[in-house]
Amino acid sequence: QVRLVESGGGLVQSGGSLRLSCAASGSIFIIYTMSWYRQVPGKQRELVAGITSRGNTNYADSVKGRFTIFKNITKKTVYLQMNTLRPEDPAVYYCNMNLRATQDLAPYDYWGQGTQVTVSS
Repeated sequence: QVRLVESGGGLVQSGGSLRLSCAASGSIFIIYTMSWYRQVPGKQRELVAGITSRGNTNYADSVKGRFTIFKNITKKTVYLQMNTLRPEDPAVYYCNMNLRATQDLAPYDYWGQGTQVTVSS
C-alpha cells in the first residue's frame, strides 16, 4: 500500500522560508511525476510545482523565482523549498505522485494528507 507523508509546514513571517518534504512508502515500481498542490478554503486545488522523472520542472506563475521543487528518488522524496513567502501563499499544501505500485498496475495518482502553511504579516 502506497502512502505519502508530508512534513515541514508551519507558521512563518512574510518574507521567510519553509521547506516541505513528502516521502513515499510502500510498494512502488516506478514514480513518473512528483508535484505540489495547494488549496485554500472555497477554492480549487491548484498546481504549485511539478517535477518529472527526467527532472524537468514546471511552476505556477505566482511562485516562479521563489519556490523550488527537487527530489531524491532514492529516498522517494520530493521537496518544495519556499522562499520569500507572501501573504497570498498560505494554504494547505498537498503532495502528489503519479506512480505505478507494481509493474502490472496502471499509473495512479496518490496524495498526501496535506500540511498547513501560514504566513504572518
